[in-house]
Amino acid sequence: MKTLRDVAIGKSAKVVKLHGEGAVRRRIMDMGITRGVDVTVRKVAPLGDPIEVTVRNYELSIRKEDAAMIEVE
Repeated sequence: MKTLRDVAIGKSAKVVKLHGEGAVRRRIMDMGITRGVDVTVRKVAPLGDPIEVTVRNYELSIRKEDAAMIEVE
């Protein structure tokens, strides 16, 4: 299983499934990260947290543990 956390800088991936439950999953979906959407990793902070991604034509920073809940292909 490949997650958004594993995607290299500058690469794109398609969201396959969201893991997690309740409020965490809802928050990820409210940010526009849903099944079938393309996500591009723009930057990663020096210590690896947060990760800046482009989704639906806007930039978004997400935590490393949230990125690990997003399964991509």
